[in-house]
Amino acid sequence: MPSLSPRSDLESLPKYVPGRTIEGAIKLASNEVPGGPLPSVQQAVTAALTTVNRYPDNGAQALRERLSQELDVPQERLAIGCGSVSLCQQMIQAVCGPGDEALFAWRSFEAYPIVAQVAHAVGVKVPLTPAHGLDLDAMLAAITERTKLVFVCNPNNPTGTALHAEEIERFLDAVPPHVLVVLDEAYKEFVTDSEVPDGVEFTRTRDNVAVLRTFSKAYGLAGLRVGYAVAPEPIAQALQQVYVAFSVNSLAQIAAIASLDAADELLARCRDIIAERERVRDALLEMGYEIPPSQANFVWFPLGERTVAFAEHMLDHKLIVRPFAGDGARVTIGTPEENDQLLAAAREFAAI
Repeated sequence: MPSLSPRSDLESLPKYVPGRTIEGAIKLASNEVPGGPLPSVQQAVTAALTTVNRYPDNGAQALRERLSQELDVPQERLAIGCGSVSLCQQMIQAVCGPGDEALFAWRSFEAYPIVAQVAHAVGVKVPLTPAHGLDLDAMLAAITERTKLVFVCNPNNPTGTALHAEEIERFLDAVPPHVLVVLDEAYKEFVTDSEVPDGVEFTRTRDNVAVLRTFSKAYGLAGLRVGYAVAPEPIAQALQQVYVAFSVNSLAQIAAIASLDAADELLARCRDIIAERERVRDALLEMGYEIPPSQANFVWFPLGERTVAFAEHMLDHKLIVRPFAGDGARVTIGTPEENDQLLAAAREFAAI
């Protein structure tokens, strides 16, 4: 008689590797912002603690109403999820059947192949360009009749590179109508290049485009897990159908609304991070590193086989970065003091 066991294919499931946390070390591995929630957000969350004996609003109605006003999008085209990563999996579950293909660049967000396999879809990886950007022509050529969904991470995680509006428009014009294009914009608030589009605008005129965003990055709510999707109404409804009931807790919903109310203050913090990003990149370029232009809150070191050695060197200097063995390391922009320590350690490594 066979013994009880989990799905056999889980043995080959790629492992999501979260950024490490080591006491006394500076964590520059998870793309968190250095500042915590604003006082007004903290107050809203504290006031809501007395109601956590009640289930949260399963439809996140108040947050959807607030986002509808903010984005000028009908509520029916909005879906809330437990961070944008949860919405990635819901997207695949909503549109892909067993054996259908979910296509994405590689390297890109490391959760894509995981959520694809969990949902019984086939993850299709398309190599990046030599400049570490998404190769839309190659992605287009990789679409087959089995392709149901394409993730376009813009700016791309972990390389920080971003696509321009005309590139995305040309791509969308060529994608078959049965394929859902998901523009993953987790880092939109850190974009300074005016040619990088607001993906929500594409959703107003196209029936096969969705956009994902998160409150984890610029809004500093990574620990509360809340994100949202703007999608065609049938897709938004399907996302709700595959949503794990009550998974976006009441504190997360309240904090997201309070953060939107304090957006000006929070986005001012983003400008500080952007200034540090440019300072750090300029210094690294002077040291001789190849650092592609970043439109996110991190920089990418395409170090290839030296990646693990770089990460170990950083750890020796009490700095935790995010290595992707054989490819490169992603380093989050921290406070000016943290960034100074990073630059000092990077200068040492460059001299080895």
